[in-house]
Amino acid sequence: MCPSISGWSLLATAFVLAGMPRERALGQIPEKFENLQYFPKDIARDSLVNAMRGFSFALGVRCQYCHAGGDGISFEGVNFPSDDKAAKRNARFMLRMVDSLNAHAFDALPQRRTPPVQLQCVTCHRGSSAPTTLARTLAVTLESKGVDSAVAQYRALRRTAELGRFDFGEWSMNEFARSLREQGKIPEAIAMLELNGEFYKTPSVDGGLGELYLLRADTVKALERFRMMLEKQPNNPVARRRVDELTRKP
Repeated sequence: MCPSISGWSLLATAFVLAGMPRERALGQIPEKFENLQYFPKDIARDSLVNAMRGFSFALGVRCQYCHAGGDGISFEGVNFPSDDKAAKRNARFMLRMVDSLNAHAFDALPQRRTPPVQLQCVTCHRGSSAPTTLARTLAVTLESKGVDSAVAQYRALRRTAELGRFDFGEWSMNEFARSLREQGKIPEAIAMLELNGEFYKTPSVDGGLGELYLLRADTVKALERFRMMLEKQPNNPVARRRVDELTRKP
């Protein structure tokens, strides 16, 4: 189950912030609900609406993501009982899956935490309609639009993505670059790691770039990076060995 935020006043506040008059917005929510297949038939109206709000926040979507009809902004014309949209049918499946994992599958863990960890929609979605990661998002852009577009996308996401939606930590991009290197995509790996180096001036970024530039036979840039690494970690044996190798006279 996704976490719900209690309090009818919070719902009214959300409508006001969205520019929707409170009376109009609340008046369009059905008094009685039809075609409930996951939630209890006698669930309280406020409880169901708050659960829906939880889904909306967890996936970063509006009600019409799952419910058919309407203009995509207000509740005018929304057909709440309809099962026309696959997203609604999928949501029921996912909710039952989460219940099964929390209530049964996780019990088989050899040493389950106390209190037990509970899987929720937001655990995987984190504000995205489809669960994804920063690396996966950039990889799709790299494949379809190229390096420049992926770099621009990364910068835009750092500015605009909601807190917690993506992992912008150093190692998220370090690992993405490593995976690109394993695929033989050396120019792409360099571009992603150079981008990461703009935000993290660390020896791990320097070392990774040094190795990547060696693979491209760019010994000048490789030496520059290994020297930067050595400045930050004077006792690092890898950095020392690489500098010695690259400065040794033939």
